[in-house]
Amino acid sequence: MLKTGVPVLNKKMLDNYLPSMRLSLSLLLVFAVVTFFFGRYSLYLAIAEASVVLLLAVFIRFSSKKRSLKLLKYIESVTNSTASATKDTLLSFPLPVVIFSPETLTVLWSNSRFIQLTDSKERFFDVRLTDLIPDFSAKWLLDGKNECPQLITVGDRRYKIFGSLIHSAHEPDGVMAAAYWVDVTEYADRSDEYLASRPVCAIIMFDNYEELIKNMAEKDKSAILSAIDDKISAYLAGSNGVLCKYDRDRYLYLFEERHLNTFVEDKFTLLETVREAIKTGGGVHATLSIGIGKDGKTLEENFRYASVGIEMALSRGGDQAVIKNRFSFEFYGGLSTEVEKRTKVKSRVMANALGELISDASSVIVMSHARADLDSLGAAAGICCIARKRQKRAYIVSSADPSAVVDMTQQLREHPEYRGVFISAQDAMLFADSKTLLVIVDTNRPEQVESEALLLSMNHVAVIDHHRRAATYIENATLNFHEPYASSASELVAEMLQYLVEPNDILRVESEALLAGIVLDTKSFAIHTGSRTFDAAAYLRRSGADTTDVKRLLQSDFDTTMSKYAIIRGATMFKPGIALASSDVRENRVIVAQAADELLNIAGVQASFVVSPDGDDVFISARSIGNVNAQVIMEKLGGGGNQSTAGARVTGMRQAEVLEQLKAAIDDYIDASAHTRLDENN
Repeated sequence: MLKTGVPVLNKKMLDNYLPSMRLSLSLLLVFAVVTFFFGRYSLYLAIAEASVVLLLAVFIRFSSKKRSLKLLKYIESVTNSTASATKDTLLSFPLPVVIFSPETLTVLWSNSRFIQLTDSKERFFDVRLTDLIPDFSAKWLLDGKNECPQLITVGDRRYKIFGSLIHSAHEPDGVMAAAYWVDVTEYADRSDEYLASRPVCAIIMFDNYEELIKNMAEKDKSAILSAIDDKISAYLAGSNGVLCKYDRDRYLYLFEERHLNTFVEDKFTLLETVREAIKTGGGVHATLSIGIGKDGKTLEENFRYASVGIEMALSRGGDQAVIKNRFSFEFYGGLSTEVEKRTKVKSRVMANALGELISDASSVIVMSHARADLDSLGAAAGICCIARKRQKRAYIVSSADPSAVVDMTQQLREHPEYRGVFISAQDAMLFADSKTLLVIVDTNRPEQVESEALLLSMNHVAVIDHHRRAATYIENATLNFHEPYASSASELVAEMLQYLVEPNDILRVESEALLAGIVLDTKSFAIHTGSRTFDAAAYLRRSGADTTDVKRLLQSDFDTTMSKYAIIRGATMFKPGIALASSDVRENRVIVAQAADELLNIAGVQASFVVSPDGDDVFISARSIGNVNAQVIMEKLGGGGNQSTAGARVTGMRQAEVLEQLKAAIDDYIDASAHTRLDENN
């Protein structure tokens, strides 16, 4: 039972509040003594005064004691009345109240309203609160909070719970807890209805419209576009939204947020339905991309989010849905094979824009991702060539770990044009001014660059990259040449060189660096190549690149080769067509990547994953030559890349835990892409 009261008052405590007559009596006594020394009858007068003072002191003492007893009885009466009122108040409190042990959740006392809340017929004794209300937890009270962070549902009602801890001598641990239950069902229902009825904006786009209707008769064109319209309308029929076509290849769809979960739960099967059902006579499948904007304060903001979502979907290869809210992106789909969609017009426009930026800049700094490879170094060398043609000083931010490109870096340093070009990120910040142009190559993620501080300090930034865009990317770039259909950043820079410099302006070592970057990322033109890839390689060959020297750059020494094959020897077939290898020894990232590449040379292997410790982190290298999208799997572990080449670095976890997460990510991917399962007979 809960005991409520006030401290017991004794006489000593009451003396502090009762009036004191000591000073007055002392003054009267002093007057009596003084009177003794004055006049003829002073002795008698002094004795009379002293007698009066004595009688008065006796009277005051007895009257004060009597008043003290009366006051004490009155206070005790008020105390008992207060305790009774407090008890009666708890019993008749208009809200359900329960007092329990916060450690064991054992109910100690409850009022009648709480008993009614739980639909019980009698009071509880030694019953756990979680037996009555399974969703209840007292962790928030033990954490020092006075309000439960979530609503608790009991029956068909929802409650907001407030509470506090009570110190008591009757409990072994000396602490009890009181919880007050406020019925907020009507408020919560209105809040849920408001959230569910918020408008969501979606843009649905044919991402291969040109390829779909190319060389098609008008009648056939109308028929196939009408078929796509029917598929979209049928898919959206149950969501009570407004669908309108506002461009030849784009739809705008407005609907309530309550229907968004339905689309998410079925993983936007519209993408698969259209891809499988709509196909031209030439074998081209129709593919859609969907950008969805939500959580915006206005419809205009939701439309802007949807536009960003469409841009993100296209930059990742299309055939997928992207949901953009105020804080993040969510990705669905993206399982089909990428198709080259680039045109020389865009390369020419981007080349001219980059040329103008370099001409207007005071100097140029080129920076790639941390731990540069041949692709990023080749692209950086190409940018230096353009800057030299425009008579601008160029610098390359040197990686802290240049082991993967040490030979190519040394060859570049031997040329007079590259003396003093390789600098640290700290020196780059000293050399830069307000007109310096920073060119980021071979990455679009700010957290992956060699120096994020340098990126944040620059006013003018250009990005040249071929990796599929992730949720985090470099925003507000002055120029963004992002082509996920390209094989490499070196290929993109090589295309730009054709419009900005003459072939004899390119140093042989620069053309070989660019060609080496293309060869590295395409695995000697075996994967992720298009017609433009071979055009760029042919241009570099005409510019003086020697394929023999390039081959020599890509050779491995004896120890590296042995380490690579040691990893391969321990590989297993995790799933049909998927090889998985794990090294317990810390290996160079280049060796790990080469082991993943080599596993693809085994018959029947369409995707490979190699896991290796890298200091306190765990590094994963992923490769694919089939329908498996390596990037989608790596994104689940915080990595990225493109469909055929991807990787991830996991921090704060043991290698065994990373392996389990990788296996789970592969299983999820296979379940989500049943239509692209690997052929078990391979």
